[in-house]
Amino acid sequence: MEELEFDELTSMVLDCADLIPQGKVATYGDIAKIVGTGPRQVGRIMATAGQFTSWWRVVRSDGGSQVAGTARSKWAEENIAFSELSAPKVRMQQHRLSEEELETIAGKLQQIAD
Repeated sequence: MEELEFDELTSMVLDCADLIPQGKVATYGDIAKIVGTGPRQVGRIMATAGQFTSWWRVVRSDGGSQVAGTARSKWAEENIAFSELSAPKVRMQQHRLSEEELETIAGKLQQIAD
């Protein structure tokens, strides 16, 4: 199987998403802050290459997702609470990574880069 190669920013975003622990979520802005880019760039990367990572753990700041219908089953598997609306949203107060957890992920990402 051929190994895919991504540019540095894409690799950092995907690695960051993979470092989000099961049962937790981060926002596009959280990841953007860690990797040094904007939330829209993170969203673009997740839209084009997110299938290679734990994409359901990356959500909008309101807990929503463009692919919430598909994410719903992944959230349920990980006991991530979400609203039962036509467009479900993660209960961010329960599942969003804390600043300390984000700093831990940033440190792990730096170790990967070194």
